[in-house]
Formats: sequence, structure tokens, C-alpha cells
Amino acid sequence: MRTMSDTVVVGLDIGGTSTRAAAVTLDGVRLGTGRAGGGNPTSHGAERAAGELLAALRAALTGVDPGRVRAGTIGLAGAGRLLADPQGRAAFDRAWSDAGLRCPYAVHGDALVAYASGTASPDGTVLIAGTGAIAAQVHELRLDRVADGHGWLLGDAGSGFWLGREAVRRLLSDLDRGQRPGDLTGPVLAELTGSPAVADPSRATVDAVVQVVTRRPPVELARLAPLVVTAARAGEPVATALVAEAATLLVESAGRIRPAGATDPVVLGGGLLTGDTPLADAVRAELARRWPDAPLHAAGDGAAAAAWLAARDLPGVTDPAALHARLVPAAT
Repeated sequence: MRTMSDTVVVGLDIGGTSTRAAAVTLDGVRLGTGRAGGGNPTSHGAERAAGELLAALRAALTGVDPGRVRAGTIGLAGAGRLLADPQGRAAFDRAWSDAGLRCPYAVHGDALVAYASGTASPDGTVLIAGTGAIAAQVHELRLDRVADGHGWLLGDAGSGFWLGREAVRRLLSDLDRGQRPGDLTGPVLAELTGSPAVADPSRATVDAVVQVVTRRPPVELARLAPLVVTAARAGEPVATALVAEAATLLVESAGRIRPAGATDPVVLGGGLLTGDTPLADAVRAELARRWPDAPLHAAGDGAAAAAWLAARDLPGVTDPAALHARLVPAAT
């Protein structure tokens, strides 16, 4: 008879920059972890993504008999596109098999995995702000309604990209007025062009900024978000206003899909909302104002949460919440 300590599940949290894997037993023992490069097939192509998936899996399963693994879950952005692409799914199937795994695996969106990394509640809301931004309502541990997540061109309001773009707009506005860059826009100018913060506010400086930004992939503007966060933490007025506006936009996205008066939990995910940042503080305060009775949680270990999603429907699992407490470390 197979025991909880015999049964192993694997979970993978796949992003554009890294792939994380975890192999755990049902009694909560973590047997192994793995990390590899970005494995999002939309960003990197299915074959490269599958290669990173395999590398992370092999690392997590070092010293583990793959025959003990009974289920697995892969969480990634654009899960629907992978499932609709026969070649992409075949590449992932091969990677799964090459790791020695013969059990089935499920594919879920990264928003659901982020939600599950913060709570075991089957119903609630997840709000994510990193490079992009998305809000989603979860019902019976399935993504239900979704708001934003439309990408840098059409949406992602309040995201890292949005903060970076707005910071550049403020810089250009200062330069157009003939003003020297300030405590926020100066570091933005230096980051973009290498010019010092006291650069001459000439048209040539404006043109240099525009050329640098337009020659790079637009999403790279998200790299400027930490400058906004740092300046806001120091009380710089422009940055403080941008953070406040971003918080309003993010909570408005949540409000499109979350009922007024809801008391189920809200999970905050993404680097801008899980760390000690002014934006996280502002979003928490606004969420508490709009939904005062709703618990707020930070997203945690996505690979462990994916493993829990794989395990919760296995025969013999009678208390998914208790299983969550064993498998998913509480976020701090």
C-alpha cells in the first residue's frame, strides 16, 4: 500500500526568465528542487522552453525514482496557447518523458499557480504586478474572470512597464519645459543614456532619450520601475504620485472582476506587490478599504503550489487545506 511518504508529486513554475521545479512527498518532505532558464514557449519557442523544463525537472529529481511520481502540474503564462499548439505540447511531452516520468501532468496559467501559492481557499482573487499586470477571479481553483493582462501595448496598467513608461514621460516633459531632470527623472536619464542627472535640457537630450527607448524592445521600460520605487520610498513627489496612480489602476482592475463586499481572500503576486515596496503598501491599503473583511496574502513558492495543485486530486487526499499547509511554505 502506497503511503504519503512514498507518493511524490512535482510542480513547475515557468516564467520568462526562470523555470523552477519542486519534487515533494505528500507528507511535506521536499526531495529536490531545480532551476533553469526561462521556459515560456511564447517568449522562447517550444523547443527551447522544453529544454529548460527538462533541465529543471532533472535537477529536482536527482536521487528520486521517477516511478514514485504520481502527478505533476506545470504553471506558465500563456498556458492556453501551449495547449492549443500540438507541436508545443509534443515538445513538453517529450521533456516529461525524457525526465523518466510516466504519470500525467496538467498545465495551468501562472495566475492560478500564484493564487495557490498564497492560499488553499478554492475561491478568491489574485492580483499580479511585475513586468505586466493582471487580475483574476478564481472559482473552485480554476481561473474564472480575468481583467487586464493585455500586454504593454494595450494594458498592464500599474505594472513595472507602466511605471517605467510614465517615468520616461515625466522626464521628457521636464526636458520639453527646459527644466533640468529632478530626483526621479535624473536617474532615469542616466539609466537610459549614461548622461549625468544635470544634463543640459536641450532638444538633443530629448532626441537621445527617444532614440534609446524606441530602439529597445518596449518591455525593457520595466527595468526603470525600481528607480520609481526607490524614489517613492525616499518621498520624491513625482515618484510618489506615480506609485499612487499605479495602485489605483491595479485595484480598479481587481474591481472589474471582484464583487463588492466579497470576503474571500486576495493574493498579491509579482515582484512589485510581494516585496517591501511603496506600491505593495498602497495596494494593500486600497484593497483593505474596498474589501475590509477580505484576508490579504502574498504569493509564495510557485513550484510548491503547482505540486499541491497536482496532489490535491490524488486518491486518498481528503483534506486539501491540510495538504496545502504541508506542501506550500507560507509566504513572508
